[in-house]
Amino acid sequence: MLPLSHKDSYNRGFGSRIKEKINSWIRLIFADRNSRNLFLFLLLNLSFAFVELIYGVWSNSLGLISDSFHMFFDCTGLLAGLVASVITKWKANDKYSYGYVRAEILAGFVNGLFLLFISFFLMSEAVERAIEPPEVKHERLFIVSVLGLLVNLVGIYAFQHGHGHSHGGGSHGHSHGGHNHSHTSNSHNHSHDHNIDIDSGSHNSQIMKGVFLHILADTLGSVGVIISTILMQTFGWMIADPICSMFIAILIAVSVLALIKDSIMILMQRQPIALDNILPQCYQKVISLAGVYSVQEPHFWTLCSDFYVGAIKLEVSKTVDPKYVVSHTQMIFASVGVRQLYVQLDYTPM
Repeated sequence: MLPLSHKDSYNRGFGSRIKEKINSWIRLIFADRNSRNLFLFLLLNLSFAFVELIYGVWSNSLGLISDSFHMFFDCTGLLAGLVASVITKWKANDKYSYGYVRAEILAGFVNGLFLLFISFFLMSEAVERAIEPPEVKHERLFIVSVLGLLVNLVGIYAFQHGHGHSHGGGSHGHSHGGHNHSHTSNSHNHSHDHNIDIDSGSHNSQIMKGVFLHILADTLGSVGVIISTILMQTFGWMIADPICSMFIAILIAVSVLALIKDSIMILMQRQPIALDNILPQCYQKVISLAGVYSVQEPHFWTLCSDFYVGAIKLEVSKTVDPKYVVSHTQMIFASVGVRQLYVQLDYTPM
């Protein structure tokens, strides 16, 4: 057992480390416009969820209580986006040589699943309400729905604005040490780009897509409640509430499918769709280089949004100039957006 003075100094040391860590996270969040907007909107959303919950309990409105829990659930999606936006800024190391930029793809995928779950929950609740309509207290729902709509419009404005200008401040780069190996017998030549910069504007897009869809889903929910409340008050159409909910659930599901599809394709290392028609032309250009016989085992994948990486093996003549072939091959693929290319040369006695 440690003496008391040692325990105190250990606790103080541990506390200061935690404080330092939190401060570094806050600095990372506020260094980038997107993550700063996301953090501030998360606080606003969380505050409104508490207001809605308290008001729902006070007015004994089950609809408001369930909507507040839906907002809390939504906040977990926003939090996932915020955590990912911080993780993507962590520096590359020996274990993660590309850094942590892929966290944005995971965040997009997780947010997509969250939204699908919300869509399914809304649809099942709407069907239940259509079969057995509950008593709805319009006057209580209307005020909070209008306030909720205003909160979400603030979010839509902030993220539309931030997304459009995301290449502003707060960009950062990761650099990977380049190295060349060449072996004369059974030979291979590998080349790596020296300075690979991944700017924060591009790699935040997948995170921001998920966050924006979350806010859009909430906005549609508020609009749906407002429209259905007006219809119920004016015409007494109680069926308006579940019909609006079904329509919103379908809209959310349709809008989020593209995000989930993109995330899955990137995680499954699919060749970038944008390069599908371009790569065959690049292969032809490479084969036309002096001393290059064929292109073998091409692999191209997306590291994070709009950042393409490739690896290619070339069958070349023994008399070829390796620097010439490697540099020109990299230039050919760089011109179509492949930011990093690994080239292997196989020499043949042809």
